[in-house]
Amino acid sequence: MSTTDLPPAGSAPATGDQTGRKGASPWRQPLSVWATAFAAVVAFMGIGLVDPILPSIAEGLHASPSQVSLLFTSYFLVTAVAMLVTGFISSRIGGKATLLLGLALVVVFAALSGASGSVGELIGFRAGWGLGNALFVATALAVIVGAAVGGMESAIVLYEAALGVGIASGPLLGALLGDWHWRAPFFGTAVLMAVGFLLITVLLKAPPKPAAKTRLADPLRALAHGGLSTTAFTALFYNFAFFTVLAFTPFVLGMSPYGIGAVFFSWGVLVAVSSVVVAPRLQHRLGSVRTLHVALGALLVLQAAIAVSAGLDVHAGVVAAVVLTGVPIGMNNTVFTEAAMEVSDAPRPVASAGYNFVRWMGGALAPFVATKLGEEVSPVLPYAVGAVCCLVAMGVLVARRHHLGALKG
Repeated sequence: MSTTDLPPAGSAPATGDQTGRKGASPWRQPLSVWATAFAAVVAFMGIGLVDPILPSIAEGLHASPSQVSLLFTSYFLVTAVAMLVTGFISSRIGGKATLLLGLALVVVFAALSGASGSVGELIGFRAGWGLGNALFVATALAVIVGAAVGGMESAIVLYEAALGVGIASGPLLGALLGDWHWRAPFFGTAVLMAVGFLLITVLLKAPPKPAAKTRLADPLRALAHGGLSTTAFTALFYNFAFFTVLAFTPFVLGMSPYGIGAVFFSWGVLVAVSSVVVAPRLQHRLGSVRTLHVALGALLVLQAAIAVSAGLDVHAGVVAAVVLTGVPIGMNNTVFTEAAMEVSDAPRPVASAGYNFVRWMGGALAPFVATKLGEEVSPVLPYAVGAVCCLVAMGVLVARRHHLGALKG
C-alpha cells in the first residue's frame, strides 16, 4: 500500500482555504480529518495484522503454511480487482458513502474471520475484508484532502503518518492479541473499525458528488500508456519481492507471536520513516528513476542476505536483514506511486486505479508461491526468487526507460 495514491473519482476538490494555506501545520486539523485518519490507521493495520499469528493459525486450523498464506493471496487479489471499480462506485455514491461502505465490510468480514471454523472459511472472509479495505483506502486520502486545512501537501503528510502508524502497529497488535488466541486480532480489528465507522458517520460532512463519472474501463485504458504500464509492471515484480518478506518470513523466524510482532514492528517503523523522510530527499537529489534503482538494488541485496542467513541457519542475520528491508520497501512504496501519478496524462485517479490493479497482483501471487517453494524445496529459494524479481524490475526500468521521460532522473 503506498502513501501517495491520489483521490479517486468521486472526491471533491480542495477548497480555497485548503489550497491557500500551504504553510499550515498538518497536525492542526478538524475532527472530521482525524476521524478519517484514525480509520485509515486501523485499515493499514490489516496488512500486517496476521503476520505474527500465521504459525498459530496454521496450528489452530490444522493447515499447512502454504494454505495459511492464502490469507494474503485472497486479500490482495480482491483488493487488486476492486481497485478497478472504486472510482466507478465513489463517483456515483460519493466519498463519505464509499468510506462507510468499505468500513462496514471490514467490520463484518473481520468479525467473520475471527469466527472461522476452517482455513477455507478464513481465506474467503479475508477476501471480503480485502474488498472493504480497497473501497476505504482508495477513498480515504481524497476525503482527507477535501476536509484538511493546509492543502494537498498537509493532507499527504497526515495520510502518510496514518499509513506508517498502521503498518508498524499492525504486527504489534497482532502479536499482543494473538498471544492470547489467534482469533482475537480479527475481533479487535472489527471493534476498532466499528469505532471508525461511528466517528466518520458523526463527524464527516459528505463532500459533493462530481459532475463527471468514472467508467469501469477507464483504468484499463490508461494502462495503454507506455510509461504507466512500465511503472505498473515494474511495481508488480517489486511487490512480489516485498510480500515474500512479509508473508513467508514468519514461518522462517520460528518465534512466538511476540517475537514475530517485534520484528515486524521494527520493520514497519523503518517503512514509515523511509516513506516520509528518506524517499523525498533521495528523489530531490537523484530523481525518481534513479531512486527506484537504488531502492530495488538495496532490496535485492537484503533478499540475498536473508537467503544466505537462512541457508546457514544464522537466525540473527535473518532478523537483521528482514528489519532492514523496511528501508527500501518504504522508499519504493512512495516513489512508485508518485511515478505512476506523474508518468502519464491520464487523470490521477484513473492512473492510480490501473497502476494499483497491476501491482497488487504481485502481492496476491507472492505469499502462496513463496511459501510453497519454502515448503517443498528450501526456505532459501523464496528469497532468491525475490532477489531475482528485484533484478527483473530494474531491467524493465532500463529496457523501457524511453517511456519514462516525464520522470526526473
